[in-house]
Amino acid sequence: MEQNKKAGFLQTVTSFNKTFWLASFMELMERWAWYGIFTLFGLYLVGSTNEGGLGFNHIQKGNIMANVTAILYLLPLFFGVIADRIGYKLSLTISYVIMMVGYYFMGEVNTYWSMYMVFLMVAIGAAFFKPVASALVARNTDETTGTMGFGIFYMMVNIGGFVGPAMSSYLRTEYGWRIIFIQAAIVIGINLLVVLFFYKEPKREKGPKTPILTEFKNSITSIIEALKDKRLTILLILMIGFWTMFNQLFYTLPNFIEDWINSNDLSIWINEHIPFLGTLMTENGQVKPEWFSNLDAFMIIILQVFVSYFVIKMRHLHAIIRGAIIATIGVGLTFYTHNPWFTIIGTMIFAVGEMMSSPTLSSFIAIITPKGKEALYQGTYFLPVAAGNFFTGFISGDLYQKWSDKLSLLQTEMGKRNITMPEVVSKEQYMEKASEALNISITQFETQFQTKQDHLDWNLIGIKVSEFASAKGIDVSNIALPFSKNEYFVLAEQKLSMSHWELTDFLWDNYHPNKLWFVVVGVGLVSIVSLLIYDKMVIKPMENKSVK
Repeated sequence: MEQNKKAGFLQTVTSFNKTFWLASFMELMERWAWYGIFTLFGLYLVGSTNEGGLGFNHIQKGNIMANVTAILYLLPLFFGVIADRIGYKLSLTISYVIMMVGYYFMGEVNTYWSMYMVFLMVAIGAAFFKPVASALVARNTDETTGTMGFGIFYMMVNIGGFVGPAMSSYLRTEYGWRIIFIQAAIVIGINLLVVLFFYKEPKREKGPKTPILTEFKNSITSIIEALKDKRLTILLILMIGFWTMFNQLFYTLPNFIEDWINSNDLSIWINEHIPFLGTLMTENGQVKPEWFSNLDAFMIIILQVFVSYFVIKMRHLHAIIRGAIIATIGVGLTFYTHNPWFTIIGTMIFAVGEMMSSPTLSSFIAIITPKGKEALYQGTYFLPVAAGNFFTGFISGDLYQKWSDKLSLLQTEMGKRNITMPEVVSKEQYMEKASEALNISITQFETQFQTKQDHLDWNLIGIKVSEFASAKGIDVSNIALPFSKNEYFVLAEQKLSMSHWELTDFLWDNYHPNKLWFVVVGVGLVSIVSLLIYDKMVIKPMENKSVK
């Protein structure tokens, strides 16, 4: 009996054709590139400019990450139509070229709008990829192999989601931030080679084609038709809260860890007992923030099969609700305290909740779907994901900036004490204001004052700019020289006679940046209560009616 089961498993795995494995490999690589950037993106956007970060505030970070990612999850509704029209090979080629260019230039640009637009380019490329990857798996599996096929596909997502941040974490420490964007471009370049040389386009039926605008209209009409089903619409609205809570792991937690979590003891232990991991996971006496978030993907890789086994025995909605409860507890623990062990345990608990809820949602949508409308209903799955990303921007951006941003809280404290401090200014902001005052372009400014060199002395450059301005009769005395976030912290620590972590503890005790916890957990609780009401008022009556 045991041998027959094993033979059945092996027979299923070996039955998948070349196209299926190519699609799975390309999914792994695409997720490697995406999460290799996205898990660290918040750190890069608000990072101190003297360490290679862009020095943005959290509102700018929230807008870039949330708005663009929300657009990414909406576009496949339309790009799937284009892919069916022009063919999968051309669609994948277009997708990879756009993503390669976008990822590369994400490491080259340094202003808010330039980063916004280049990241949007990556999102457009990824939106071309998403419907094609899923369609390739669907077309190359059948009723007997579909569950196993999508299981392998989901596993590839999480392997890529773990390897990408792990590689980026090492590379950014050894070679600087720019290399992680080059890495992403190279990884997508491998996908481009795979699709050009190994992927064979299946034969498509030729016949009269519906105008593309008509197909777009039909796609929108189909979504509207599906949303007329109140069971589906209410469920999708309720799941917005779950995705808003879920996204805090990538949008908010890395910045919260960098600002408030002292993992020095853990870093020392890792370096003493597992030195090769210490090189990968630690920097400046701390465990790097991205590794706490990456624990989620690692947990999914090793535990998804076991969690799925237990979830099978539950009602679908019960599994979603219980998963949401567990995830809410987990995410609450990560923000409640600045103890790193609570962050680790909270992330592990959250991962279990995610494993219960996220895959089950798609399966539950299939259950409430009328026969013959499977694709139509499944197409709505990404609507709450898109909305969840959009609303996440408010918590990760506006709210974090006001309640939890360490720099903002320190600036408030220094103001209360009437201690004069320099303005935090990036070199890009300085060059923009100075070149405008001197009535020259930024390129001319860079050439005139040689600002593209490494290890610049900005005080010396400031003197040269003043001399240049004086010769033209221009006053530039009100233009602040570049001054990074880290330099602000160091100066504040000196003026307050506190060490870095003494100052951090002082701000924590007096400003309570963990009050963000109430909002994140509150969103989770509202989702849980709403789902319980939905189950009692909508789903159970429907089930009882079907039994009768």
